[in-house]
Amino acid sequence: MMSVQTATSSPPTIGRSLMTRIGILFNTDRMIGSDFLDYARRVEAAGIESVWLAELFGREPFAASGALLGVTTTLKVGTAIANTYVRDATAAAAASATLAEISGNRFELGLGVSNRGLNQLRGHTWTPPAPRLEAYVQAVRAARLTLPKEATITYPIQVAAHGPKMLEVAAANADGVFTYVMNVDHTTRTRATLPDSVGLTPMTMCLLCPEPDRARELCRKALGMYMGLDYYHRAWRKLGFTDDDFTDGGSDRLVDAIVAWGSIDDIKSRLADQTTAGAERVVVVPLNPVSGLQPDWTVVEQLVD
Repeated sequence: MMSVQTATSSPPTIGRSLMTRIGILFNTDRMIGSDFLDYARRVEAAGIESVWLAELFGREPFAASGALLGVTTTLKVGTAIANTYVRDATAAAAASATLAEISGNRFELGLGVSNRGLNQLRGHTWTPPAPRLEAYVQAVRAARLTLPKEATITYPIQVAAHGPKMLEVAAANADGVFTYVMNVDHTTRTRATLPDSVGLTPMTMCLLCPEPDRARELCRKALGMYMGLDYYHRAWRKLGFTDDDFTDGGSDRLVDAIVAWGSIDDIKSRLADQTTAGAERVVVVPLNPVSGLQPDWTVVEQLVD
């Protein structure tokens, strides 16, 4: 048997050029199969670096990643996130190694614990998240798999983390960190807690809509499920927000801080702010003001000049 080497991300350079690596995260579960494959081809053609697949109650993310890797040549594909409750660590390692091998190491493993409510719907018993994530990442790295000795197989492990305990686990065990619906201040603070060897990827909702009232209305719809989650409240409070900011779908102040809305230049400026704050890559969630079945392709295709 051979042990697969999980890759280490290149260290970010703080204060570098405002250009950064751009990824896309979009809920593709309601796309028909042909549209799903076309989605990956179109993202790749736009010059985007990576596409990320969530694990909810739709497509299985490793199988779906294989499908997208099979119809692209340069696009990186990753899970964001694969739920540590759903499969054992050896299964995750085997799936990741398989996808990395067949794609020329274009696969990235993103892991997380999801949340108590979603895991209970799956029939799982919730356990403390930080010890669980730490043990799982270590088990993935330690997995001994039967694979060709000649194969050079590497894949980075990214983990979803916001709070101090989870970030401590990430700093010691992961190649990179995902944050989600957090502002630039959170990126600055998070970068300061991580060693240079651990990359930082904020995931940012973006909305092409320059009219403030309409933009905030659409943003509140997109943020609806997160406004009721206590662990987001805890993270936002540490950034200076209060309980008043979490009512009625989120205050203007909170919405404006965590969603990049406005013109395409406004959105690019917000992403550049994340880079300046220490992000090595920004993953964009391109909200579509017309339909939830497809991302806003104007945003996707104009992000990379």
